[in-house]
Amino acid sequence: MTATPISRHHQLLVVGGGNAGLSVAAQLLLADRGLDVAILEPSAKHYYQPAWTLVGGGAYDIKDTVRPEGDYIPKGAQWIQDAAATFEPEANTVVTAGGQRLTYDYLVVCPGIQLDWHKIKGLPEALGKNGVCSNYGFELAPYTWECVQNFRGGTALFSAPNTPIKCGGAPQKIMYLACDSWRKRGVLDKANVRYTSGGSVIFGVKSFAEALLKVVQRYRIKTDFFHNLKEVRGESREAVYDVLKDGQVVDEVTLKFDMLHVVPPMSAPDFIKHSPLAAPGNPLGWVDVDKHSLQHVRYPNIFSLGDAGSMPNAKTGAAIRKQAPVVVKNILSLLKSKALAPDNAYHGYGSCPLITGYGKLILAEFDYDNNPTPTFPFDQTQERFSMWLLKRYGLPWLYWNKILPGKA
Repeated sequence: MTATPISRHHQLLVVGGGNAGLSVAAQLLLADRGLDVAILEPSAKHYYQPAWTLVGGGAYDIKDTVRPEGDYIPKGAQWIQDAAATFEPEANTVVTAGGQRLTYDYLVVCPGIQLDWHKIKGLPEALGKNGVCSNYGFELAPYTWECVQNFRGGTALFSAPNTPIKCGGAPQKIMYLACDSWRKRGVLDKANVRYTSGGSVIFGVKSFAEALLKVVQRYRIKTDFFHNLKEVRGESREAVYDVLKDGQVVDEVTLKFDMLHVVPPMSAPDFIKHSPLAAPGNPLGWVDVDKHSLQHVRYPNIFSLGDAGSMPNAKTGAAIRKQAPVVVKNILSLLKSKALAPDNAYHGYGSCPLITGYGKLILAEFDYDNNPTPTFPFDQTQERFSMWLLKRYGLPWLYWNKILPGKA
């Protein structure tokens, strides 16, 4: 005899207990303690992922990037420790991996992004040995620092895929930290450092791209654009790339390496990709939302923010910080007046703290149109120690103490 699945209804159901989900839930409850808010999140641990670049560069302790998820569930919210499996938006229902059927009045979808390690042949087996490393994992980032320390010269490859990724500057940041470490140790002169990217430019905003190209020249880094990593042969230390032109593969290149830092291709989680919420015809499966209101284009009681959304902007925590209040204000307005809040729009703000060496950082801030949107009254295209301090100390404190509790 099969047990009857548990049915639960919530006024507001949030899928994902990361930065976006916790921020939205906290802000909703700060605005109205009477709301019925539930968070669907399977993980018992919460990670401050922006620090993993610093971990890979030996400038942060990995243990300081993880805390219990339960400590950050907002007071008044119900935590459902399960994972979303399928969506039935016509029935206002989310079916969980554990067989629960959760119904809602309003749904906020923010499960984060999926790391598609498997799309690079041989990569899952190669990671964590033979000089193959990545900062895109709690268990993996410390090995990056081990590789940087053990490097004595030779070829160091730093890859970036041709898909959107969380923290678009991360493939470069670890490269600059590694180069600075090798410069200090007298190893850089023996290094052939190559930035192999499936993209077309070093950075999408011209003024910041010009500043970064100076950093590239300083470290004598060779850039290989339109090179999309497709296979890693760990034992023989070979990286195989598709060479792209106009989106088509025109050649294949194999490079030998002594160290390879990999950033995997990324997409929306499979349970989003294969659901009615996904943007039609988009192979990466992002949640199909209006880029200004963050409301789903077909289901008006569904919103999405963070890395899984279809917004054409940088997928960063800074973007979430500007998206969350827009979602919250729109939902509160719908609850009250059945209409979206007037003059309430997200304009694509994103921020990328571009570490260019130890004690050096360019703070890139920009909008949907790649226009710079500086916070500080100085030239943010310049490398600054003050911005390094912000990245190393200020932003982690802000994250745990203000952003997740919904107060920033």
